[in-house]
Amino acid sequence: MEITKIKNIEVKGNTKKPILTDLVFSSEEKPKPVVIFCHGYKGFKDWGVWDMMAKTFAEKGFFFLKFNFSHNGTTLDNPTEFMDIEAFGDNNYTQELDDIQYIIDWLMMPDFEYAQHLDYSNLNLIGHSRGGGIATIKAAEEARISKLITLSAVSDFASRFPEEEVLEKWKEKGVSYIVNTRTKQQLPHHFQFYTNFKENEERLTISRATQALKIPHLIVHGSKDTSVSIADSGKYFEWSPFPELLLVEGADHVYGASHPWEANELPNDLQYILEKSFDFLISSNEELMANRKG
Repeated sequence: MEITKIKNIEVKGNTKKPILTDLVFSSEEKPKPVVIFCHGYKGFKDWGVWDMMAKTFAEKGFFFLKFNFSHNGTTLDNPTEFMDIEAFGDNNYTQELDDIQYIIDWLMMPDFEYAQHLDYSNLNLIGHSRGGGIATIKAAEEARISKLITLSAVSDFASRFPEEEVLEKWKEKGVSYIVNTRTKQQLPHHFQFYTNFKENEERLTISRATQALKIPHLIVHGSKDTSVSIADSGKYFEWSPFPELLLVEGADHVYGASHPWEANELPNDLQYILEKSFDFLISSNEELMANRKG
């Protein structure tokens, strides 16, 4: 099977910074179910195994799209490095929701170049970590989404902000910094990140969005995730109207992957998750929703 890979398409959003996008699909000209993948915090579309994951989806007959959030800190010339740290500092949750919406709308344009490859009735979101929370909110807002998969997803944004003295110091200085453990860079968060959240808190409450879902939801988490507690997956399962829970014993936050990834095969934990994801995505919504909890 011949796989087509189109890298670094510049999709225009609502700012001057484009949404850098990859498309991966088989050359067979027939409508394919669409998967849109949302990376997590300090992530990017070319991290570790995501290219290999995209190819695996394409080989299974999916049209796979992955993208960099417009303000994730990478650049057109350096899509795997945080070279634009001011953009990183200007990022916020509503901007990421806007980016996903622009990606969906771009795919759905009548003159989309690869329209013959799309099954417009089968549009699915996958989000990892923070991207899982963002994908959940968008899935609740966007009626064209068919199914949702969250991988190691955070279940609450509010609790991840500092409080009291630390918050006041952030407000006073206007910026705080976090170390990127991989590159040792000091990455900024401008205080607008917090004010944007407070101004849009109802929309950005993941519990509300999850309860509003009207589609099947596969919730995936590793038992040895030290970045996002496995308890978050339990909250998603409690809230989601049509959940399926997949707990992976011994798996970490990225299911055995790392960056860079130099092996020729996916890590075992991620391969297992993908097989379960394929089953979930090809099952009918009616079947999945009939088997809902309770």
